[in-house]
Amino acid sequence: MRPEKASIVADLSEKLNKSPFVLVADYQRMNVNHFADLRNRLTASGAEVHVVKNSFLKRAMTNSGLPDVADKLSGQTAVVTGEKDVAPVAKILKNFLAEFKIAALKIGVIDKSILSTQELETLAELPSREVLLAQLLGLLMAPATNLVRLLNEPGSALARVLNAKAGKMPAEPTQPEVPVTETAEEKTAKAETAAVAEATKEETPKIEAATEKAAAPEPAAENKQEAVTEETIKEEAPSVEATKEEVPKAESAGENEPAAGVAKEEKSGETNG
Repeated sequence: MRPEKASIVADLSEKLNKSPFVLVADYQRMNVNHFADLRNRLTASGAEVHVVKNSFLKRAMTNSGLPDVADKLSGQTAVVTGEKDVAPVAKILKNFLAEFKIAALKIGVIDKSILSTQELETLAELPSREVLLAQLLGLLMAPATNLVRLLNEPGSALARVLNAKAGKMPAEPTQPEVPVTETAEEKTAKAETAAVAEATKEETPKIEAATEKAAAPEPAAENKQEAVTEETIKEEAPSVEATKEEVPKAESAGENEPAAGVAKEEKSGETNG
């Protein structure tokens, strides 16, 4: 094999070893625009497409340890490889075939297992890897969720039965009000209370009159005391007036005493002379 052919086979073998899948499509009737469109769509999903000779692909698959699919390789061949999930890539090829009626899938190899065209179409209907993981997680969580629901079911069922029973039960009839009958003791107590109230009502004016009468002598006593005071003042008044009359007499007597002394001295002088 010439060096340039050996280089092409070695490069293709390296791509096959890195890819978890290998999809082989029919390149017949594809023009440049179709090929460019398909390449752009595959690039968005992390895949790439290459047109190769069947002899180069056979040798590269043999070098990579992939199954022998020589009987499926005929006509013009395009090989699709990638490093991500195979389901979106298979879906792109299926949609491209439905749109342009070209690039039909011939065969596929996943994890060194050969898949037919029908299996590849089924694979194309599967959701992406992320969605499958989410679904798997839901399946793993389902037993725990079911267990919790099972544990809560008796209480929930009982609550539903009680609510249903309460909704069906007729409303309780309203009982008529029963008049209250007083006992003999209550009647006697009321009569005694009324009698006490009546007696209190009759005694109230008498008590008020006695209170007013007891309070009345106080002004009379004050008047009597004032009268005694006035009489005392009147009795003392003459003595005061007598005192007033004696004062001038005493003053006149005092004035006469010096005059008598002077007369006595003059008389004594005359005698001595």
